[in-house]
Amino acid sequence: MRGAISVRSRRPGQSLRRFALILGVGAVAFFLAAILHGVFRTADSFRVPSEATLAGLSMPQRIVAIAESQIGYSTEPSNTYCNKFSAYWNAGTADCPSGEMSEEWCADFAAWAWQKAGVQFTYGYGPGEINGGAVSFYEWGVANGEWHPTTSGFVAAPGDVAIYGLSVGAGPSAAHVAIVTDDAPGQSGPDVVNGDGDRTGFSRVETGIDQLQVDVGQDEYTLAGYVTPP
Repeated sequence: MRGAISVRSRRPGQSLRRFALILGVGAVAFFLAAILHGVFRTADSFRVPSEATLAGLSMPQRIVAIAESQIGYSTEPSNTYCNKFSAYWNAGTADCPSGEMSEEWCADFAAWAWQKAGVQFTYGYGPGEINGGAVSFYEWGVANGEWHPTTSGFVAAPGDVAIYGLSVGAGPSAAHVAIVTDDAPGQSGPDVVNGDGDRTGFSRVETGIDQLQVDVGQDEYTLAGYVTPP
């Protein structure tokens, strides 16, 4: 009949095949998005400032700029210690799905920021070497005349490393280290960038303001002093 609209009915098999195709395309898109999220989260989103930017800065300023460029970075998976800073040093356990390395990483982060800024030191486990142990910064500082306890009245400068929960003796230990960004008059502690922090989420790079104490696990530790780069 002229003027009538002809409608062709679909067979059930065609509808099912179309649904399956849409579902498959959606699954592939989700998978690719997950991969790209992991790539860009750790690479593009947390790039170190360019060489041109760093060239106009002093070493302390470079350390701070590099540390601050990583604020917001977190481990992946989020409930693990899998991180790129330990992987940079090839330190820790190689059981991470994205090729990162797993260990508590506050010292690995601080060492990474120092090394990227041009501080000369050896990463290793011999006497006077810096490694993933927070106490290694103290031992390096003592060996190089760069350790300054809080009892000395020392005022920290940007780029210094703050050490928390220090226990000295035959087997010294420390609970945490952080990169100093400021030590303003009137504050009880410095402003810092923490690697492996946990105030804003498990195992993240985060800031700390007037950070006299830190929580590590169930315990609270107090600032013991600072190590300055040479």
